[in-house]
This record gives sequence, structure tokens and C-alpha cells, in this order.
Amino acid sequence: MKKDTHPQYKDTKFTCACGATFIAGSSYDGDEFKTEICSKCHPFYTGKQKLIDSSGRVDKFRAKQAKADELKEKKDSKGKKSKGEVIEMEDVKKAEEENEKAEEDVKKAEEDVKKAA
Repeated sequence: MKKDTHPQYKDTKFTCACGATFIAGSSYDGDEFKTEICSKCHPFYTGKQKLIDSSGRVDKFRAKQAKADELKEKKDSKGKKSKGEVIEMEDVKKAEEENEKAEEDVKKAEEDVKKAA
């Protein structure tokens, strides 16, 4: 086996941002290692939710979603017709169909008059 191929394994002091300290084996070169989260303050071990969101990504996402919902509601309200408008459109279509039928009847009557004369 070759010598000096593996790093030296030694006891290292780990210090968390919450103040907890642990001594554990590590190949870290220094004597002390600083960390942000440990088992004393991690939400999985404590059962408490601790949101780490330094750039406000969650808030930005919620704001985007709210704005998108507002735009969707505006679009839906502009595109939809009220019940009164729908009824009026149906009445207009019926009147147009009746006018077309009346015009056809007039043309037939005129043709009959021409044939009779």
C-alpha cells in the first residue's frame, strides 16, 4: 500500500451558527469547522419550521402568482358575455333568419306573378 495517499483523519471541533459545538472525526485540515445548520437547529430534528430564504424567492413567487390570477380574472371578465347579451344575440339571429325566409317568400311570389303574366 502506498504511503501518504489518504488524508489524515483527526478529531475536529464543529461549531454551528446556533452556538452548538460537536467533536467528530474529519479529514478537514483546520482544527475548527463552522457550519450554519446542525442537528440541534435543523427543522427535521427539532420539528419546527425554519425558512431560510435570504433572497425572498417565496415572496416573489407568491406575488407573481397573485398578479397572474388578477390578469386571468380581468381577461375572463372581458371575454364573457352577460346572460342578457346572450339572449339578445339569439333574438338577433332569429330575426335575421325570419328576414331571410321572408325575402325568399317575396322572391317566390314575384316569380309566380311573372309566370302568371
